[in-house]
Amino acid sequence: MFEGVRRRIVADGKNVMQVKIELGKGTSVPRHRHEHEQISFIHSGRCRFDLDGKIIIAGPGETIMIPSMTWHAVETLEDAIALDTFSPPREDFRSATPPDPAIYGR
Repeated sequence: MFEGVRRRIVADGKNVMQVKIELGKGTSVPRHRHEHEQISFIHSGRCRFDLDGKIIIAGPGETIMIPSMTWHAVETLEDAIALDTFSPPREDFRSATPPDPAIYGR
């Protein structure tokens, strides 16, 4: 996916998908947006989310809701594990292809 990030689909349905994401300390997921609604549950570690300019620090047991087409980025403040739920499911994750570069930018 990105340097320092590993993902594994743990549940995959017709309308929803859940993905386990492991992120090393200092890892950055660049600013991007997608049609999918996303719920990120932080299992362990701490992450800094930038949701269209709103900064949220989330730690174990906390959940972040990312609406469809919202610009967002993530930086890990320490090693972290998150469970990300997407609706609709991420076809790019099913095919194990890199994310579409068109979702990145301003």
